[in-house]
Amino acid sequence: MADISASLVKELREETGVGMMECKRALVEANGDKTAAIKILREAGMAIAAKKASRAAKQGIIAANVSDDAQSGVMIEVNCETDFVAKNDNFKAFVADLVQDARGLADDTLAEAAKAKVDAKIAEIGENILARRNLTYQVQGAGAIAAYVHLGGKLGVMVEVGCSKPETAQHPAVRDMLADLTLHITAVNPACISRDQVPADTVSAEKEIYAKQVDGKPANIIDKIVTGKLEKFYGQICLLEQAFVKDQDKTVSAVLAEAGKAAGDELTIRRYVRWQLGA
Repeated sequence: MADISASLVKELREETGVGMMECKRALVEANGDKTAAIKILREAGMAIAAKKASRAAKQGIIAANVSDDAQSGVMIEVNCETDFVAKNDNFKAFVADLVQDARGLADDTLAEAAKAKVDAKIAEIGENILARRNLTYQVQGAGAIAAYVHLGGKLGVMVEVGCSKPETAQHPAVRDMLADLTLHITAVNPACISRDQVPADTVSAEKEIYAKQVDGKPANIIDKIVTGKLEKFYGQICLLEQAFVKDQDKTVSAVLAEAGKAAGDELTIRRYVRWQLGA
């Protein structure tokens, strides 16, 4: 039997919300494999959430900038050593300058391109700084881009929405919807845009867990329950199927359709990214 350490039990407890004894039993059954233990707890219907417990200790700022015509956007993450520096106006201004420098750069090349500026700032403030990552969205065809930075630079979201008419990007209803969409992604953190993007092995694993949770019931009942749980699963992780954060009676898909109707166009979500500082 594997040696189950107290720290491993505590780690599983923090990730699932299940009691210490149940976590230890699951780890013993899984021979110390935490991933397998989480599955055991879920199959038993005990796991509250399979949340990630690890958070990087890095400080810094995520910043974003979208062009006035909403046709391009850039987002960067710049790390520093302390929260004190991250909240300093001097550092904030430096990051805002780097956002502009990141325009036109290939993704994740800011560190090299801005090395001289970063080195100078390190010498000025006496703290290590890293231009960790940069990402640019450029609309292809008709569409619009929006971005939002939350918690003083701890979270950043950028999204691209497509349409068929160029003027749709400037329609007030579309602009408002885009702003709300970035807020939704920030708050709800979807795993993908639509259910067809969910890996087949993930779906199979979920079905297996749901079936084991109702083991012993008639096959037709099990199928119905598994189907219902799977639909709920999609509604939790797929952006288009999630309940809209500002109106739980509507899905994101419905909100998208309403904005498209107001603009006389059809809107689609092409892509999005959600960054958490240090993640």
